[in-house]
Amino acid sequence: MTGKLSGAEGIKSGSQGLRGTIAEELAAADAPGGLSEAAFTLLKFHGTYEQFDRDTATARKQSGQDKDWQFMVRVRAPAGRLTAAQWLDLDALADRDADGTMRLTTRQGVQFHTVRRGDLKRCIASIEEALLTTMAACGDVARNITTSPAPRRDALHARLEREAFALSSALLPRTRAHHEIFLGDAPVGEQGDPLYGESYLPRKFKTSLAHPADNTPDILSNDLGFIARTDEAGEVTGWIVTVGGGMGMTHNKPATYPRLADPVTVIGPDEVERMARAVVRLFRDHGDRSDRRHARLKYVVAERGVDWVRERLSEDLGRTLPPAPPLPRLDVPELLGWHEQGDGLIWLGLPIPSGRIADKPGLRLRTALREVIGRFGLDPIATPQQDLILSNIRPQDREALVGILRGHGVLFAEELSPVARWSLSCTALPTCGQALTEGERVHAPIVAQVQDVLARHGLLQERISVRLTGCPNGCARPYSGDIGVVGRSPGIYALFVGGDFEGTRLSFPLVDKVRTEDVGEALDPLLAAFAVQRRTGESFGDFCHRHGPEAMRALREAPVPA
Repeated sequence: MTGKLSGAEGIKSGSQGLRGTIAEELAAADAPGGLSEAAFTLLKFHGTYEQFDRDTATARKQSGQDKDWQFMVRVRAPAGRLTAAQWLDLDALADRDADGTMRLTTRQGVQFHTVRRGDLKRCIASIEEALLTTMAACGDVARNITTSPAPRRDALHARLEREAFALSSALLPRTRAHHEIFLGDAPVGEQGDPLYGESYLPRKFKTSLAHPADNTPDILSNDLGFIARTDEAGEVTGWIVTVGGGMGMTHNKPATYPRLADPVTVIGPDEVERMARAVVRLFRDHGDRSDRRHARLKYVVAERGVDWVRERLSEDLGRTLPPAPPLPRLDVPELLGWHEQGDGLIWLGLPIPSGRIADKPGLRLRTALREVIGRFGLDPIATPQQDLILSNIRPQDREALVGILRGHGVLFAEELSPVARWSLSCTALPTCGQALTEGERVHAPIVAQVQDVLARHGLLQERISVRLTGCPNGCARPYSGDIGVVGRSPGIYALFVGGDFEGTRLSFPLVDKVRTEDVGEALDPLLAAFAVQRRTGESFGDFCHRHGPEAMRALREAPVPA
């Protein structure tokens, strides 16, 4: 690390274990203006971002009013698992403390929006009372641990779930500040965090577990990944460790870039926590603390190399780690619809466009979910695709459950085209402070454009992923799917193609600037060529990759030769 420490580093190191002046500033609920920079920074570690309504900001300023300040609150839910009781508790908070909606995230968490300063402590305390937490759902720490959401009752899936919960607990910061500020616990003397130190990590740190037949969590987009190796009985015999993935970049800053993780080594079946702690320490000690745009672990791996990373981890663990074997083929299965769990019960995967759980005319989704989860005691699971799995359904309840859902207008996966089914979008405007343009609010029309083009060329049933973000930070993982739509400026997007559906290859830039209403037409020449020139079994991402960036860009002028 070189250069002067960033401002965030001073705030963290001087925060007294993430306390700062948060308690005092939240107590002044009626104070004008937003929080101080220090409180804003530290609150992220507690699972909340201060935001303001960007739709009304200009008009309010012109009329002499302050911004409409509010908070986003994020629930940390390891592996996306929730009990029926926890879901109902969260559902109640949506009306009491938020905007009447819940939002499923691409990291299997749950978000609330439009929480007011005076309600923030109560909201977070209520989440804690539901035996959940918002702690470390944001901030420069290990974030929510993701894995396969499939509730299959076998040894492999039980192990993935167990490791996710164990890692979540092991990597939580040890400060008692969260309990003091939001739960009223008495202050305690602390000696600093044994894993994170007084400055915590240089930036966010994302961890996932997967197995080759289910890369639903896009494991290579994570800072740290564990890919299960199994025997014929499905028992885990070890893990391939991948390090250095991350989606964020900045437009016109070539020193920033998305990156997929590298396989670094292989470990035994019971070494996940030890390895995770070692990788956290490596990032803590070698990450860039002077430039937050360069502070992710992916840049350490890219610039130092995989061998250097393995050597440092070997030193930390006190033994020589072997090189990683080649990555196995990774697949992404269909988890929506009806499936057998393996224990006599069944699950139903429901598509949730943009992850938004809300009631609106013709579709009372939140009400429907509350009714079936409460009546049948179903345990919901948030997926990395922003969808929801209802698990532990008794076969004899299936007909009644379907009747309730359909009675409220809920759509099932088979009623959506594959491209609608496999689309993601971030929240973006009006709440996200990083958004350059729309995300969730243009998700449906952009998907409709792509659907129209696919239908025009006889491709409507083709499995193609579309990932939409309102800025280049990449919360919806736009650089590792078939088609990435990345916010550039108001109403303008950059398009990326050439990745793969399985999340093992990055996309390349196709168009730097295209208007919202022209996304479908910008893709039309490529999809037209794909329809007639594809090889047997070739996906759209593979087709674009095979021809390469220059040929795909030239397609907008002339067809690619067969």
